[in-house]
Amino acid sequence: MEKKREEDPDVRTRGVFIFLRGMAKIYLMSGLEHTLNLPFIVRKAWPVEPCGLFIQRVVESWELEENKQSGAEPLTTIFTLTSPFAEPSVIGITDGIRGGFEAQPLQMKPDYAAGQASLPPDERILWVTPPADDRAPSLVVTLNVDLNRLSIWRYVYAPPPGSSKTSRPPPAHSGLHAKRSSMSGNTSAHLRHANAVSDGIRLSPDKADARRPGPAGPSGLAPTLTTTTTMADLMGGGPIGGAISQSQWNLPIQFVLDPQGKSQTGPSPHNSTPREPTNLEDVPDPAEEVRLKPLYWAEKLHEEIIPDSATADCDNITVAVFDQRWTGNGHRSLLGICLRDTETLLLYNIIWERLGVLRVHLESRMEARAISSVTATREKVADLLLLKPDGSLSLLTHGTRELPLVLQLPAILANDEPRQELRIYGFSHALANAVSLTLSNGSALRVSLDLTMQDSLVKDILYMLALTIPPEPFFALHHSLLARWSQTAYSTAEGIELELFQEALWEILALEPGDNLGHCVKEGSAAWRRLCTNESIARFREDPALRKLRLPGSSTCDAPFRIPTRKPMAHHAAVLHALHHVAEDRRLSVSSFSDVPRIAPLICRLALVVRPEWADYWKRLCPNAMPIWPSQSMTVLDNVHERLPIWPPDMTAILYGRLNNPDWIVPWSNSFNFASRFELQGSFVFGRVDPLQRTSTMTALCKILTDKYWEGKTLDTRSRAAAALQFMDVLQFKPSDLQRFPLGVAAPIREALRTCQLSPSGDWTMTAYRLVSRNDLAEGFNDKPAVAVNTGYRSVREFLVSGSCAMQFGVHPITVSFQHPTMGRKTVRQCIEGVQRAVSGDHSKVTGVEFDFDDFTRMRFGQDRRLEDVARLLCSANVQYVRTPDRPEASEADQIRDQQLTVHRITERILALPLGRAVFTFGSIHTVTKESFAIPKLEFSVRVQPANALYTAEIMKMPTEFVSWGEFHNGVAAGLRISSQAQTIESSWIKFNRPSELTPEHAGFLYALGLTGHLREMLTWHTFGYLTPKHDMTSIGVLLGLAAANVGSSNKHVTKLIAVHTPALLPTPDVDLNVPLITQAAGLMGIGLLYLGTKHRRMAELCLNQISRRDLYQPDISNEYREAYTLSAALACGMVLLGKGTSTPADLVIQNRLRLLIHGEPRLVENGKPRRPTFDVNITSPAATVALGLMYLRTKRQDVADILTIPTTLEGLNSIQPHFLVLRAMARAMIMWNNITPTKAWLMAQLPRVVVIAMDSRFRGKRVDDAYELAYYNILAGSCFAIGLKYAGSAREEAYFLLLQYWDMFSQVAFSTGVAYDHRIKRSALREGLNLISLGIGMVMTGTGEVNCLRRFRYAYGVHNPNVRYGCFTATSMSIGMLFLGGGRYTLGTSDASIACLVAAFYPRFPQNPADNKAYLQAYRHLWVLAVEPRCLVARDVDSKEIVYLPIKVKVKDTNQVGTAQLIAPTLVPEIDKVLSIRVDTPRYWPFYLDIANFPRHRESLLRSQTLFVKRRTAFLTYMEDPKGSRSLFVRSGSGTGDAATLDFPQATDTKTHPATDLHDFIASSSNDPLFLAFADRMCGDDGDTDAERLFQAYCHSALLDCMLQDKSHSLQSLLTAFHFRVMSPKSVYFPLRLQDLRFAVDFYSKVYDRKFSGRAENNARPPLVRETTLSGALYILDTKLDAFRDTGFFKQFLASYARGDGVPSFPEGSPEWAASRELSWYLERNSVPASTLLTLLKDLAQKARQECLSNPPPAGTANAEALELGIKEVAHATGTQMTTAMGSGWTVRSLDEVMEAWKASS
Repeated sequence: MEKKREEDPDVRTRGVFIFLRGMAKIYLMSGLEHTLNLPFIVRKAWPVEPCGLFIQRVVESWELEENKQSGAEPLTTIFTLTSPFAEPSVIGITDGIRGGFEAQPLQMKPDYAAGQASLPPDERILWVTPPADDRAPSLVVTLNVDLNRLSIWRYVYAPPPGSSKTSRPPPAHSGLHAKRSSMSGNTSAHLRHANAVSDGIRLSPDKADARRPGPAGPSGLAPTLTTTTTMADLMGGGPIGGAISQSQWNLPIQFVLDPQGKSQTGPSPHNSTPREPTNLEDVPDPAEEVRLKPLYWAEKLHEEIIPDSATADCDNITVAVFDQRWTGNGHRSLLGICLRDTETLLLYNIIWERLGVLRVHLESRMEARAISSVTATREKVADLLLLKPDGSLSLLTHGTRELPLVLQLPAILANDEPRQELRIYGFSHALANAVSLTLSNGSALRVSLDLTMQDSLVKDILYMLALTIPPEPFFALHHSLLARWSQTAYSTAEGIELELFQEALWEILALEPGDNLGHCVKEGSAAWRRLCTNESIARFREDPALRKLRLPGSSTCDAPFRIPTRKPMAHHAAVLHALHHVAEDRRLSVSSFSDVPRIAPLICRLALVVRPEWADYWKRLCPNAMPIWPSQSMTVLDNVHERLPIWPPDMTAILYGRLNNPDWIVPWSNSFNFASRFELQGSFVFGRVDPLQRTSTMTALCKILTDKYWEGKTLDTRSRAAAALQFMDVLQFKPSDLQRFPLGVAAPIREALRTCQLSPSGDWTMTAYRLVSRNDLAEGFNDKPAVAVNTGYRSVREFLVSGSCAMQFGVHPITVSFQHPTMGRKTVRQCIEGVQRAVSGDHSKVTGVEFDFDDFTRMRFGQDRRLEDVARLLCSANVQYVRTPDRPEASEADQIRDQQLTVHRITERILALPLGRAVFTFGSIHTVTKESFAIPKLEFSVRVQPANALYTAEIMKMPTEFVSWGEFHNGVAAGLRISSQAQTIESSWIKFNRPSELTPEHAGFLYALGLTGHLREMLTWHTFGYLTPKHDMTSIGVLLGLAAANVGSSNKHVTKLIAVHTPALLPTPDVDLNVPLITQAAGLMGIGLLYLGTKHRRMAELCLNQISRRDLYQPDISNEYREAYTLSAALACGMVLLGKGTSTPADLVIQNRLRLLIHGEPRLVENGKPRRPTFDVNITSPAATVALGLMYLRTKRQDVADILTIPTTLEGLNSIQPHFLVLRAMARAMIMWNNITPTKAWLMAQLPRVVVIAMDSRFRGKRVDDAYELAYYNILAGSCFAIGLKYAGSAREEAYFLLLQYWDMFSQVAFSTGVAYDHRIKRSALREGLNLISLGIGMVMTGTGEVNCLRRFRYAYGVHNPNVRYGCFTATSMSIGMLFLGGGRYTLGTSDASIACLVAAFYPRFPQNPADNKAYLQAYRHLWVLAVEPRCLVARDVDSKEIVYLPIKVKVKDTNQVGTAQLIAPTLVPEIDKVLSIRVDTPRYWPFYLDIANFPRHRESLLRSQTLFVKRRTAFLTYMEDPKGSRSLFVRSGSGTGDAATLDFPQATDTKTHPATDLHDFIASSSNDPLFLAFADRMCGDDGDTDAERLFQAYCHSALLDCMLQDKSHSLQSLLTAFHFRVMSPKSVYFPLRLQDLRFAVDFYSKVYDRKFSGRAENNARPPLVRETTLSGALYILDTKLDAFRDTGFFKQFLASYARGDGVPSFPEGSPEWAASRELSWYLERNSVPASTLLTLLKDLAQKARQECLSNPPPAGTANAEALELGIKEVAHATGTQMTTAMGSGWTVRSLDEVMEAWKASS
């Protein structure tokens, strides 16, 4: 199980610096504190971009005197500080800096870092650019007091190449688990932070997700150990404390600190082999390398000589930068330097050239005593506040234009003197629009100069005019507006700012108020008339209730409309054009519809002067914009501006035209180019601010949605939609932004998003997935997905589901974690007991089989109680019950003796249970509290039935050695419950859990922490504290744990720790270290793990030599564990050379040496006597066999496999021990790995022919030699174990059935109780073989929980006759645990490293008793952890976070074959390297496709969480609630035609007779969207009192059903909007706007959608989100209402007058004439009738054509008047439509007929 530590990106954190004398305190917002010691006194400090600060130190008098006497150069006085762990550095001086602002990359000279110059010590910093805007260049102003020289510098952050791993600034600490670093703290975090001093180290804010280290190379330097060194430092190979970076030491290792400050290493890309230690003399001094190396560089831009008096008064020199903005040609800013002594203001113009170079020149000089930069008149651009010599205030704004300010200061009484007048002395503490005024009496006054408009409409108008008209008129307009606003005390009452703007605009454009053309309201009181002029009346008119009351008349009659007597201003048309586009932009947002009627009168007033047709356009959209329909007599042709089109640009028509005809060129230009259209130069006083953002966005989107080609490729519907989505993602679009668009405008965007929603791509961003409502994909591809384990909270549905208690089934679960799915909610008592168990710390209440993911276990094994049964079997914390056979004939003493023997067997079984429980509960705890970790106690009490006698541990007198190793395994089992992903394991927590005296339990706990990678967090001195007492089990646990935590890394520091416990690793192996041989064996195994797969020659040869260690030849009391030591050396040797065996001479030497160890030395005679062997072949042969098998794993070397030949004669079989055959069969299969097949034929091929023939005779009843029989059983067992290794974690059916068959065969004899000696020998071999086959089955079926296997293992578990020893219990409990590894969440891998660890963990030598370590160290049984892989694929609902059943299709590639498997998640999947793709195979959930083979992102997502986040369709229930799909909404609702008809033609129906009457109940039980539930509750009832209410409820019911059936919750708003269109009042001021929106939507769905958005062109058609018939039905209802007005007399009269160009006068509000005038607006807008001017022109042309054609004979004329009229009609229709940007088919034919009838009537 190999995990890699992840490193988060750098994060900057804000903080507060407090400088004291000689030190500084840093308080970060993350909560961390740091203390810095400074070798100087700080005079002042300035924060700088991008991080850190500038510091200027105090120059002491003694320093000046010393420099004067010695003539030495003064030391620098200006430093930078970028990190709490960095030393102060100087600011370097360079030139040629380019870029670094406005998204331009920073460019430095190639040799800029070679310069040694730094900012001169004579320079004194006066001002530094505040760190506010990253786009602006950073400036510093300094003063040389000796030379009276002001200097302006530009500074940049540019670490020299190689000074740090990246060019990014080192971040400050910030993190979830960061602790406060104080001198009194004793946490490991503090100790780590205390040593980090290098700014080259990157500190990440969050703890790494994974604890397992990746492979790393060895260090080239052995640092000195300190008490603050962590094991992560040792393992990382990095320097202690992290003070040295890679670039400074030139080592092959990159040293990085992880988020907790722990060292992490990685090998150099091209060198991962070990290197010899570095010569310390060749290593540079890191202090010299880092000290004073510049990270910031400065370039001088300008210098200015100032008077001596100004220099003497340098403390009162003020500097400010202001007016930083885009000017239309480039960026620029102004810098002001005020010399108080001379009352001079120096203004510098700073120009940002296109090549990224800054230029500075003196702009002007002014008189001023003080200055300050404030944001006063513009939100994003600063102005300069001036204090004049006379004490007055003014603002420099719009460049250097002056705006006088009058500030009324409070007067005070000083003692008894007359009233004194306060005067302003200076400014201080400026922030945004606030500044403190220093007064003449020493007090300060805080003022706010917020002179920005608060009305968003006025703001956008000003922004637009700033882009359109020149600077001078715009400043005059802005000045006039501010002056008028100040007279109202800066009132923000509704409408006041727009009214003031209108007055200011009239003044600038020289437009005089004229006579009123309307009829004003004269009746009523003054209050009544005042209410008429209040803009609040507009809201009253729109309120459905207040609309029924009598309201005052409109104020539009007071609008001045007088025929101008003078020629309009040059920029009059530009202002009209700008305001028109602001209003058009407001039409693209429903939330800003209210601004359109407000700005329309202003536009109409301007349009009547230069282009009356524009006033006609806005009169149609806003009937109240002006009280009259202007006549042609009001138009002055000389004033008409030719640059304005006749008909104004209609954005909705333009957008529709682009959607309908992609080849049509959109008549739209950038708003920044509007001024050039009128040959003007915009002022750009607000910078690059686009007030038409919605317009430009929608224009670009429509272009993308209709483009045919992109980069030479033809685009289809989906690719265009995806392009639009990516564009919206770049613009940071949100779903809420889309809701603000009108229905029609939003329709194409919604349809494009729907296309993307149905077929998403795999490479989009998280925000893009959320934009298309695919939160499942966003969550799945998130770098840090939601935690997939139980955090104590349950979904609402789970708490609402009722169920019966499990107690009614007569089952008492061993823990509340295992409850049946039908149990329902927990009782109060169960909740209280669970809390007590968690917080009490009483270990007796912890069983060790609790899980933190009940939701997963219920879904994985929720159909029965198998998981609960396994928990009961493997629990060792409860009293065991056993029933002995009833023997009435036996005496009481015999019965007691039998009971004691049975209890002894049960006790041995109890000691073996932790081995299986460790597998079963692996990784079940994801969150560890700061409390002590509870390790369940072993309960040895056994209650014997039927006597009901209780035997306790005291009565049985269990040997201490037995209990010790049982407790060791118990500690391992408890520690392995902690997931490797747990985030709170630190050295302090490990130390906190250390008992006062070292115990076996704690030793096992440490070993488990090492296996899961957490032991890397332990501090060095804590490690020594564990190893110093020489507690054997603790030493074993720590050494193996450290090696496992750093497996395969060849870490030298861990090697040294192991070496001091392993004499073989020392230069003098014969030295007596007083280390037991069993600890030495663990040390050798640690070497194997540490150098796993590295092929480290020295370590391999060392381990090889230890296999035949000479002093272990003769057994004695000191080498009791010699066989275990030999096996450890062999396993270590095989692991080091794992799969790396070749035919090279070096490997052949090792191969020959292993051959000798396997078969023994040749018999030689010396001096007539046989020479004494140097090793015991009975010990070395099995060990060397395993080593050879590991060395040549998967190599297919038949010659090597032949070394492990199996004797083919009876004499040969009798010459070796039978159990050797197990290892030889296994090792041969490992070498010839590809030949292993799960077939009986392959198994038989592994047996010698003589054995097969003999066993055939034996099965026919003939007697054969026992050697054949023992060989048969042992070879079969070894071969079955090899099959288990190859197919580990695969659940391969063939392997499973084959192994199950032989398990049944072996078990028939293994559990017999024959007493004959030969029977006992064969039975022992069969039991050993059965153990191996059990483990093989467990490996193949790991994590599956297969019931047939569980039944067999449970049977073996219950066998406890005297012939069954501890080893059988061990194998059985581990096999049971393997079936449910980690609760079914994990399985085993088959990589080389995994195979090696599995061989070591399941080595076929089982102990006779719990303390038997002679042949095999029991601690190795837990090495299976390193082979674990999290391959259980879990499907989790993204909305409810519940685990669900999910049918999936997994495409797998095995060798050269590709197949597809249909599975149901949660399920185990093949190894990730074999999986090509995973696809959701069900209509109940949104489509989901993981292309693992082609998208690395998909592969990383699967590896990260093994979770598929899915989104359920709203019309379906989960498979748990509705297995057969009979309860889906499709089944409940039946045919949906009735609902569609209700949407198209709403009618009040009885919802109780509806086929989906239980819709509310269905939503309550299935939907995760509260919107649906609330909507159904409030809108879909049947309690309406009126027909209108019942109609609305029926419509809502159908709309909700339609949205749920098609899973389009976001369309609910569109359907409600369509219903609102039906019932909206034509008297509403927003009626024309909504009518235009409805027309857009109808035309889009009827004429565009099917061709461009439905996918029909690609034969992948889908229905629209909103049916066209629904919208057409709404439009039909409105047309019906309009038809009722067509035949009225007033309407016909007004239409004829309009068609003739005579206009329509105003009428009193509420009169029939006034109503007919409003209906004319409706009529003209709905039918796209051309403007009155065009109608008059068409009328004259028609009459002229009629006269000329009828008066002339053919061919010049015609006599067919009917055909002539038809031709004139066609020409008029085409001309009128072309000259009007109308949607759909343009001018309706019916309206054309009516207009022509009006023409005829007038003529």
